[in-house]
Amino acid sequence: MKVATAALELGRKVLRAEAQAIEGVADRLDEAFARTVEMLAERKGRIVTTGVGKSGLVARRIAATLTSTGAPAHFLHPVEALHGDVGLVEPGDVALAVSHSGAGDELEALLPLLDRLGCPVIALTARADSPLARRALHALAYGPVEEAPPLTSVPTTSALVAQAVGDALALALAAARGFEARDFDRLHPGGVLGRRAFLTVRDVMHAGDAMPVVRPEDTLRAALLVIMEKRLGMTLVVGSDGLVQGVLTDGDLKRILLARGTDNFFETQASEVMHPMPRTIAPDALVVAALRHMEDDPPGPVTSLVVIENDRPVGVVHLHDCLKLGVR
Repeated sequence: MKVATAALELGRKVLRAEAQAIEGVADRLDEAFARTVEMLAERKGRIVTTGVGKSGLVARRIAATLTSTGAPAHFLHPVEALHGDVGLVEPGDVALAVSHSGAGDELEALLPLLDRLGCPVIALTARADSPLARRALHALAYGPVEEAPPLTSVPTTSALVAQAVGDALALALAAARGFEARDFDRLHPGGVLGRRAFLTVRDVMHAGDAMPVVRPEDTLRAALLVIMEKRLGMTLVVGSDGLVQGVLTDGDLKRILLARGTDNFFETQASEVMHPMPRTIAPDALVVAALRHMEDDPPGPVTSLVVIENDRPVGVVHLHDCLKLGVR
C-alpha cells in the first residue's frame, strides 16, 4: 500500500512539474516565434527537422505534426545527412534544428552543409546564447527548465517543452496559412474526421418507416400529421406507381394558410399544392455533396433532399443531419 501511495504522489508531482514548465515557457514566448511563423508561411519549400537523441525523437514528431497540418516536413538525422542524406534538402526548404543544449558535434557539422545549400535554420533550444541559436536565422529559445524529479538527469520536462513549442509552431503556421478542419479531413481519410468526410447520403438518410410519405389524394390534414410525426419538416408525395410526384413542407402549409385562410384548408388534396419538382440526390453521393446541393443550388437553399435510387424514393436527407457531422 505504501508503494502504491508513493507512486501516485510521485506521478502527480511529475505531471505538475511538467505542466508548470510548459506554462512558464508560454509566458516567455516572444517575437522570435511570430517572426518564425511569418517566415515559414511565406516559403514554399518543406520543413526539414533534425536533432539527436531525445531531441531527434522530438524533431520526428514535430515533422509528423507539421505534415498533418498542411506544412510538408520530414526528419533528417544529422549523422545520415553527413553521409549523403543531405541531398534530400531542396531549394526553398527550411531546417528546424532541435537541441536542448544548443550544442553538439553532429549538429555543428550539419550547419555548414545547410548554409551551402541556402537552407535557413530555425533553432529550437533552451539557450538563446548557444552555438546553435547564434548561427540560426531565428531562435525559439524556451529558457531554462528543470527535469522532473527524482531523476533530474533524464530529459523528461525538456523534451516535453520542446514538443509543446513545436506543436504551437505547427498550429500557428496552419492558422497563418488558412489551414482548416476540412483540409485536415482530406489529409486523414483513415481517421475519424476523415471517415466523416467520406460518409455517403445512405449513411445518414431517413429511410423505411422514418421516411415521410403521403399519397397525392391525401388531404393536407393527413400531410400535416405525417410531417409532425416524422419531424423532418416535409413529406414526400408518392403516387401509386411508387414514383415521387412532389413534396410538401411545413413552410408550404404556412404560406397556404396565410394566402387562403382556413376555408377548406384541411380538405385540400396534397397534389393541388405540392412542389412538383423536388431536389433529389443519389444514396451513394457524399454527405458533403448533399450539403452543397442544399445550400448552393438555385433557386435557393433548402433543408432536405429526396434520395432516389432506380427512379424510386428510398429516403430523405436533412440539412441538420449533415451539419451535426461537422462536414462542410
